[in-house]
Amino acid sequence: MKIFVTGASGFIGGSVAARLARAGHQVRGLVRDPAKLDAVGRTGIEPVLGTLDDAALLTREAQAANATINAASSDDRRAVETLIAALAGSGKALIHTSGSSIIADEALGELSSAVFDEDTPFVTHPEKQARVAIDRLVLGAGGLRGIVVCPSLIYGTGLGAEPDSAQLPRLAALARETGVARHIGRGLNVWSTVHIADVAELFRLALTEAPAGGFYFVENDEASFAAMVGAIAARLGLGAPQPWAPEEAIALLGRQTAVFSLGSNSRVRARRARALGWIPQQGSVLGWIATELPKG
Repeated sequence: MKIFVTGASGFIGGSVAARLARAGHQVRGLVRDPAKLDAVGRTGIEPVLGTLDDAALLTREAQAANATINAASSDDRRAVETLIAALAGSGKALIHTSGSSIIADEALGELSSAVFDEDTPFVTHPEKQARVAIDRLVLGAGGLRGIVVCPSLIYGTGLGAEPDSAQLPRLAALARETGVARHIGRGLNVWSTVHIADVAELFRLALTEAPAGGFYFVENDEASFAAMVGAIAARLGLGAPQPWAPEEAIALLGRQTAVFSLGSNSRVRARRARALGWIPQQGSVLGWIATELPKG
């Protein structure tokens, strides 16, 4: 199958593209930075230099492929609209990557008992409503097979050109720089977690098995940030993790990262993915931190 993947030099897109290439698919991947073309090419992907702003390029690549995966941005509505228009009436698959922060709260390190599967009603925080609107745009698109894959906190080393995910490597880097591992507030907030190899496998499965309008959370476990940061501290040989005042974290990292990526609860269950035949194979996030998180 010919597949076009946006975000091919990124963590998710690069991993998905590399997994599909290894499965025998012909993969062309959008790469924004010319300096990353060679690295992407070495993973078995044919790199395409360009950006999400180039509507003509997106249209051409999507129409030439048998399926398109958008993993470059969960929040670029114009790019998604371009891909939908390009594929309208074709019946081809368009798989869009979202993220489980769509159900995140403003807990600032406190625990919430709320757990969501794909059929659980939820009220999205105002700052995440634009992302949900894009998800719904894909799911409701006519004349194509629109699918949304919504991963939780992803861990593991990337399969493509970019090895690092967003959340845990950021916390580990800060711990190395400062000598102190920190979590927002008391760190009691919990996120569902999933290994990048299992995420990539769900994308591969969804290409052929997911129906139009399919929405899939992706998770295989959950852990509190206190537990994950504690494991980071142990892995790096640091002392006990320390609470981080939310206002200080926001000042350093920005509101979106501090509040919604690190200080919130995002607890989901991948009921539909498992019904599709997805069977996660990787170990737990705490086990990965303890044995595989880079120390340097």
